[in-house]
Amino acid sequence: MTTARDLAIVALDVKPGLSLEQGDLSLALAGAEVFDLIEAKALILEGDRMRPSAQAPTADRLLDEAAAALLRQEPYESVEDWLWRRGRGLFSAYVDDLERAGLTSRPRGRLIPLRKGKAELVESAARRQAKNRWAAGESRLAALASTAGIRDESAEDTQELADDTVSAVLAAVGGAVQELRAVRQRRTIEDAAFDNVWRGY
Repeated sequence: MTTARDLAIVALDVKPGLSLEQGDLSLALAGAEVFDLIEAKALILEGDRMRPSAQAPTADRLLDEAAAALLRQEPYESVEDWLWRRGRGLFSAYVDDLERAGLTSRPRGRLIPLRKGKAELVESAARRQAKNRWAAGESRLAALASTAGIRDESAEDTQELADDTVSAVLAAVGGAVQELRAVRQRRTIEDAAFDNVWRGY
């Protein structure tokens, strides 16, 4: 299993009522894929640039898709640019992939259209593994989850998070999420101002 898939499972497994932004989750998943691609030796991070390495199948469909999407021409792609390009709709892609693998189910019934029901995790080895990593406070998973809003507290500083590669990826994810939140806040303010104008007529 990959960090990205484990993060998607954790996001679906959080306590009911916790509101999560799919855009934040998608950016965090794209960051998790960077870690997974590095571990799979599909890329090398040079500063903030992602230099592809020899591509080998990972046995994970979405991770293989991510590896194939890496830009292979210099000066290569920055982590930040990757997050915005790869992250678009990525959480939905992971939810669909989990369903395709039989790891989730959706409420069924005449009054609940199949695609409208919220995906719910079923008991599986994949879910247990993700829960074990979550319970153990695995540093990268915890840091990405915190950035995406899955948990309130930040991950504790550890030697792993102090690694230059890890800290560079986490900083890029954090910056992108903050930028996206600022855009949402600005739109909310603009929409409220527009509504107030119309109320005056």
